[in-house]
Amino acid sequence: MLEQETFGLLGGDSRQAALAASLVQDGHSVFAWGLEGLPAAPGVQNASPEDVVTRASSILLPLPVSKDGRRLNAPFAAGGLPELDGAFWQSLRGKTVFGGQLSRVKTPCPAGLAAHDYAAREEFAVRNACLTAEGAVEIALRESERAIAGSACLVAGYGRIGRALAQLLRAMGARVTASARKPRDIAWIEANGCRAVQTSRVGSGEEPYDLVFNTIPAPVFTRTVLARLKTGCIVIDLASLPGGVDFSAAKDLGLKAVQALSLPGKTAPESAAEIIKQTVYTILEEEKR
Repeated sequence: MLEQETFGLLGGDSRQAALAASLVQDGHSVFAWGLEGLPAAPGVQNASPEDVVTRASSILLPLPVSKDGRRLNAPFAAGGLPELDGAFWQSLRGKTVFGGQLSRVKTPCPAGLAAHDYAAREEFAVRNACLTAEGAVEIALRESERAIAGSACLVAGYGRIGRALAQLLRAMGARVTASARKPRDIAWIEANGCRAVQTSRVGSGEEPYDLVFNTIPAPVFTRTVLARLKTGCIVIDLASLPGGVDFSAAKDLGLKAVQALSLPGKTAPESAAEIIKQTVYTILEEEKR
């Protein structure tokens, strides 16, 4: 267990609220701003952004830190959103700062600021991919009238999320095809018991899938590709913005398409918060060595 710390949380969604509660349960002091629209967690002390920064030694920013690159991601804040400008970063000097996808912020953290992107850690990415896969299956079960078992599924992209999702679908009895560009990934798809296809070949012929899951943040599922999907196929786009599905074309073609962003924060916020917390603890312990 990490020695007692004082954490300050700024902004975020249900994951950040669950994280605050979990840190309190571990015996830490927790100050928070930007979670006013969510149920209050016992022991979490609400404060202004300035007080949070002043009183905390470690600052926890959300995942993602920003959605537009300029303002803090704080959809449940009661007031205006802080600008992530030079003045904001300067106010955090002397603190240990954690955030998810810091590279998306247009004004970068200044040199000398102890800032850590926990979302860039491999252990975080792998565990978060597993939660995303579970959330994708939950959407598929909700949107489809078919069971996963026996369904023909395509997983486009074989990165961390694609691998976790293909394995989960196969374990549930689906007939899984996965796409990749690199020969080594094609080999791994086949070694893991799935049918493999080159991503460039997706949509080159009739596509008899019941469910399509896209993890590639590039325009893979264009109007031409979508037109080759069978009637009743459901397309779930898990890719980060701008995504990989032409939603306007899907609507025109009568296909059900779902954009599923930040799934862990929506389908399993407590588990997602635990992953963030353990990654933060690991980084703090590494800094003390």
